[in-house]
Amino acid sequence: MATSTTTDTSAPRQARRALAAVSSYRLLLGVILLLVTIGVVMVLSSSSVAAFAVYGDSYTVFKKQLMWAVLGLAVMFVVSRIDYRFWRKLGAPLMVLSVLALLWVVVHPSGVSVGGSTRWIDIGGGLRFQPSELAKLALLLFCADVLTRKARLLGDLRHLLVPVLPAWLLLGALVMAQPDLGTTLLLSAIAFGLLFLAGAPVRILGGIGAIGLIGGFQLIMAAPYRRRRFFSFLDPGADPTNTGYHVIQSQLALGSGGLFGVGLGASRQKWSYVPNAHTDFIFAIIGEELGLIGTLAVVALFVVFAYAGVRVARRAQEPFGRYLAGGITIWIVVTAIVNMGAVVGSLPITGVPLPLVSFGGSSMLVLLASLGMLLNVARTEKPGRARTLLATTAAAVATRRGPTRGYRPAARALGRLTQASGLNTPGPARVTTRTSPRPSPTGPPRPAEPRRAAEPPRRAPQTVRGSEPGRRPPPPRRASQTARGSEPARRTGERGSR
Repeated sequence: MATSTTTDTSAPRQARRALAAVSSYRLLLGVILLLVTIGVVMVLSSSSVAAFAVYGDSYTVFKKQLMWAVLGLAVMFVVSRIDYRFWRKLGAPLMVLSVLALLWVVVHPSGVSVGGSTRWIDIGGGLRFQPSELAKLALLLFCADVLTRKARLLGDLRHLLVPVLPAWLLLGALVMAQPDLGTTLLLSAIAFGLLFLAGAPVRILGGIGAIGLIGGFQLIMAAPYRRRRFFSFLDPGADPTNTGYHVIQSQLALGSGGLFGVGLGASRQKWSYVPNAHTDFIFAIIGEELGLIGTLAVVALFVVFAYAGVRVARRAQEPFGRYLAGGITIWIVVTAIVNMGAVVGSLPITGVPLPLVSFGGSSMLVLLASLGMLLNVARTEKPGRARTLLATTAAAVATRRGPTRGYRPAARALGRLTQASGLNTPGPARVTTRTSPRPSPTGPPRPAEPRRAAEPPRRAPQTVRGSEPGRRPPPPRRASQTARGSEPARRTGERGSR
């Protein structure tokens, strides 16, 4: 029993040591390539039936995903070779471009609508672009640049929230006009995470979070279909053929997979039972075909990605690199949690795809481009220098106003103690001899040995104010000497006056 307990306890420690031995760049690169490979294979398996029914070719969706994956990986490797500081100046232009593209989708009649939401722009050749994916990267770069430039002013609440909060609200309003609640939640997670990394006070974050929850609940209750979907999440069996159909079918797929799955390509739920099997609910098909082992492997990959992303953010050389790495990590990890939570029935369905795995050209391209920036930050890390992840506002306040209140009384007390002991008296170094050595508790006292006056003495010599430390004060003059010396002068003065 003791041996097994020791082995179980040391297993996580050995895993952490194994991860720490690998550089963050290689760790991230390996996780990204594995997730993209799993995604391409599972898109082929989960979309074959629907692609044959719609296009007459089982490989149509797979070919598109493979093209976007290859193009995205090429973009990622190119971006990873560019200094991440270069993208800092593109935050504001990308922000303006995202606002214009979102306005185009909402206002212009050429916007493509699917499932009641207008989210895409048709760029020809059967390809579509989703501006809300670009808006996530634009918000991240813009906020990271603003918070870096205001590093010395983050102690002021106005500089901390402006213009991060207005930019967040503007993009969120334009995305909700499509409507797209899932992407709005992800934009909120990115902005909230960056404010957390910037060291916003807990009461401010709590207030923003409370207002966001109240606003999100109001948005859910405002639309009838969102309201029905929310209540079906609480009880899917209440309406199994309509609002609860997605959750029930995804849970059936996960349950039928068992431990090892039914085999790659042998899913039965993808035959028009699980809706959106190759996009929002691809995690359910992974559970059915690869079993619990396959789903845990995907979860473990995202956990390793989160670990590596946090490590890169801690070892970043400057605040912009820390904000960039931390923001990208929060973006991808929160997206994965929202998707997997909706598939297993732990969270409401919001239409958020599984990053790097689900089908989607715009999502794949933008995600891999942002991961290229993260890889470049990882290339510049120094393994021995791990800094705190949070740039607290207390540090900004200390930079602007000097030491905090808790430091000043200690400094004054230390100064008084130094003055009283005579250690701060300037003067030439001299050699003195200890006249009364300290007796040893174990034997006879050691002989006196010379030491330098600059070293702190074990016993502070008694000094008189105005005299040099270590010297005896001069003896006082006798009263008789003073009187004799002053008497002739007094008589001389008297004669002169006569």
